[in-house]
Amino acid sequence: MRRWMLVAVAALGLVAGGRAATPSETLNALFAEEWERGLREDPLAASEMGDARFADRLPDLSPEAIAASQEADRKALARLEAIDPEALSEHDRINHEVFGWLLRQRIAAHRFRRHLIPLNQQGGIQSFVNLLEQVPLRTVADYENWIARLRAFDRYAAQTEALMRQGIEAGIVPPRVVMQRVLPALAAQAVERVEDSPFWNAFRSFPDAVPEPERERLRDAGRAAILSSVLPAYRRFRDFFESTYLPACSESIAASDLPDGEAYYAWAAGYYTTTALTPEAIHRIGLAEVERITQEMEAVRRELGFAGDLPAFFTHLRTDPRYFFTRGEDLLQAYRALAKRIDPELVRVFRRLPRLPYGVRPIPDNIAPDTYTAYYQPGAVDGSRAGYYYVNLYKPESRPKWEMMALTLHEAVPGHHFQFALGLELPEQPMFRRTAYITAYGEGWALYAERLGYDMGLYEDPLDRMGQLAYDMWRAVRLVVDTGIHAKGWSRQQAIDYFLAHAPKTAHDVVNEIDRYIAWPGQALAYKIGQLKISELRARAERELGARFDLRDFHDTVLATGSVPLSVLERHVQRWIARRKAGA
Repeated sequence: MRRWMLVAVAALGLVAGGRAATPSETLNALFAEEWERGLREDPLAASEMGDARFADRLPDLSPEAIAASQEADRKALARLEAIDPEALSEHDRINHEVFGWLLRQRIAAHRFRRHLIPLNQQGGIQSFVNLLEQVPLRTVADYENWIARLRAFDRYAAQTEALMRQGIEAGIVPPRVVMQRVLPALAAQAVERVEDSPFWNAFRSFPDAVPEPERERLRDAGRAAILSSVLPAYRRFRDFFESTYLPACSESIAASDLPDGEAYYAWAAGYYTTTALTPEAIHRIGLAEVERITQEMEAVRRELGFAGDLPAFFTHLRTDPRYFFTRGEDLLQAYRALAKRIDPELVRVFRRLPRLPYGVRPIPDNIAPDTYTAYYQPGAVDGSRAGYYYVNLYKPESRPKWEMMALTLHEAVPGHHFQFALGLELPEQPMFRRTAYITAYGEGWALYAERLGYDMGLYEDPLDRMGQLAYDMWRAVRLVVDTGIHAKGWSRQQAIDYFLAHAPKTAHDVVNEIDRYIAWPGQALAYKIGQLKISELRARAERELGARFDLRDFHDTVLATGSVPLSVLERHVQRWIARRKAGA
């Protein structure tokens, strides 16, 4: 409490004793205030981080709240720019630079009004109940907070609908081909009976920490909230979505066809890659990477003695039953076993391991058909919840065994779990640095981590190596198809065909992936661009340090920054190289 009081005083330009705040104190007071603002504005994110202070609230999506948030962004940037970076330590200068980058990107995005598309096939109010995967109910207070959120859900759904109606008027609407996927998910929520709603599952049984006398009261309150707020809201939203929104969605799949679309996609490419690369330049990088990885795939095909050409080999990998499980339960157990196989090898390439544990869970059934092969959910900031590697068990016959090693290295360890968990273990950093997720860094690291299977001796099987190459190709193809779709006029089928021609991922996964790129312009560019930069920095360090290069120290150095733009990471690694050369 004393620390927060000092922060509040420093925000006014004074500290204890009445003296003027130093530039560092003023800077860190700004960080603390903006962190608190972010939690207030997005109470769902606060809950996911383990902060329960706003657990009875939902975000305010009203025009007034959105305008106030955008104005607060501009004021925060003005305050930041009033602080002279030259008056700061190196540590604080980096924080000043990263925070400024984040604010400027957010302010630049205001012009494109993407908040008028508040959901897509991968997430939105149709998957709201899945919040309980990250924020489980354990106490009476947890249940009361959740019931308060259920009571507020009708307002939240109405505000979401209002944004979408504004989007229709402004011509800012998503492609119909991907939004068609949302309707079944909405229909599954818009049921008539409380007992048929997935929201009722939280009240079927209670943990031991909830006293018996409280359970009936909470169950009755939960039933009333679902009946009066949640179900009517979903039914109204489903009707609006089906009768009004879906017909108004765009026939085009290109972001460039939106109002101000070319500028929007150029911004998205820069934001997600943290570079000044143009869509055309990224497209060319993708073509070159596709060609390089194709040659490596050919080498593995020959090593395995497969007689056909590479397309025939892809067909073999997609269709041979020996490469697939038939039951989701078996697939889940195989993922868990694989994660434990990786764990003891991590010390070969890292000195520092995260303290926070991780687990392996199935992706919830209600979103599995339309979402990723796997994803990672960070743990709580206070360590009260582990990180989780979520795996997709839908249609196990479309989830090949040969991709599982690379996927686990990416999503669990040493990929996203290391990046997020070690970031939380940077106590000297402000909270925005400990929890930041800058896509080129985070996804670049996770893609780079897939190749660490070679350094850890995990790719002894040529099929696992083919899986690693398939995943590397997947991210190279992204550079080509994402820019193709959004900047070069490619059709959805053209993008699907290109993907299938160059990577052995199954057709089910490919279609889901292409629809993801359509719905989320530019995000897919971050992975390969980030990986290439980290690989370039490793090669530079090996070349310049020679015998003094230590792979474990290099990895610890890369992860020590937390999530930062690639230019910041490059300068950080270059300083580490210089210190090593000097014998430090």
